[in-house]
Amino acid sequence: MRAGQTELVANDDAPPVDMLAALFEARGWPFQAVSDDEMSGEIQGSWAKYQLRCIWRSEDNVLQLLCLPDIRVAEDKRSQAFELVAMVNEQMWLGHFDVWSNGGMLLYRNGAMLGDDGLLSLDQAQALVETAVEECDRFYPAFQFVLWGDKSPRDALENALVDAAGEA
Repeated sequence: MRAGQTELVANDDAPPVDMLAALFEARGWPFQAVSDDEMSGEIQGSWAKYQLRCIWRSEDNVLQLLCLPDIRVAEDKRSQAFELVAMVNEQMWLGHFDVWSNGGMLLYRNGAMLGDDGLLSLDQAQALVETAVEECDRFYPAFQFVLWGDKSPRDALENALVDAAGEA
């Protein structure tokens, strides 16, 4: 990111990776620009640190945001995890959870189509990042219950949503 970029993007729309880098810098979150079209960073959620990866596809004007809660799904738990992912995704309006077939990594994924100018506002950037972290926090306990607590996917989801509703 160029010097002075933080001040520029705080008041204007900017290329997506620049805007997200400025947001991370302003919040004091660690990040690194992988390229002009990709960045990664880390945010502490309620349950764990989440790795965020932001990938810009200028040819489609689509920004993809991935949030990885550092949960690997063991082969013997994949069927229960896939069942839970399907049930969790029914609860979501934006984005979805998935399990990468290579390595079994759980992730949240959201794609945002930007306008013809391909620019991202600060409000959009904040909403994308906050939604990713909130959804990972909301469903993290359900995945823990299935993967390490030996609960059924339905019980895990019900318990996680009740627990989350009871927090202050």
